[in-house]
Amino acid sequence: MEFAIQIAEDEMEDSQTLYCLGDIVHNDIEIARLNAKGLKVIERDELANIRNSKVLIRAHGEPPETYKIALKNNLELIDASCPVVLKLQNRIKDAYDEMNELDGQIVIYGKEGHAEVIGLDGQTNSHAIIVSKEEDLEKLDYTRPIVLFSQTTKSTRGFYELRNKIQEKIKEVNGENASLYFKANDSICRQVSNREPQLKKFSKEHDVIVFVSGRKSSNGKALFGVCKENNDRSYFVENEDELNTDWFHKEDLIGVCGATSTPLWLMEKVASHIKLIGKN
Repeated sequence: MEFAIQIAEDEMEDSQTLYCLGDIVHNDIEIARLNAKGLKVIERDELANIRNSKVLIRAHGEPPETYKIALKNNLELIDASCPVVLKLQNRIKDAYDEMNELDGQIVIYGKEGHAEVIGLDGQTNSHAIIVSKEEDLEKLDYTRPIVLFSQTTKSTRGFYELRNKIQEKIKEVNGENASLYFKANDSICRQVSNREPQLKKFSKEHDVIVFVSGRKSSNGKALFGVCKENNDRSYFVENEDELNTDWFHKEDLIGVCGATSTPLWLMEKVASHIKLIGKN
């Protein structure tokens, strides 16, 4: 996310207007700051009406259709796609081609409609099955091969819980041949998954946790869940205005943390306001 923001700021130094395909980061405060510098956020259905302009592709990546429109409309794409996401797109494309020959299914553990998931699904011509909870597994045909991937920012625990459910069902249906029908790929970004044990430890070491994130951030929701699970006095805020003095006692050791999309300056601002609360 920081890489994409830096690219946007660099481009805006030389260009009056830079379009961004969707929110560059799931944090309204950071978006407002960048908007003031000249970043114009557009939705995917608006792209076809823009010509001869610069368009930033954010870290989430894009489906092949976006690149086709850009070529047709003479758009200069500033591609800030995360390398981890690009690698995953290629893996899914290869798996989809293979599954086509085997009458198999590509399954993606992710949030329906999320920007990254749209890009991943695009590698399958929108034929992937998107699942986010156990009930969604009813969409799968367990008599056909299944290859499972994950959105890079999803919960590691959630991925393995769904993987185990699929394995159990496949064994029920296919018996001894079950291993021929299923392959699971843990494609969760290690910058996300490695933070989970760190946040678990951090949450236990503090009396109160203030987690700073945009409410649209899937990564933020997953990581806040880790904090809340390990410290019941964990609170989710988007900015310093949402702090509640009732959360804190004078003797409390307070920890401030955030999502991968939360800018450091915002966490520092929240921490400063907490210090002011302690002085009153």
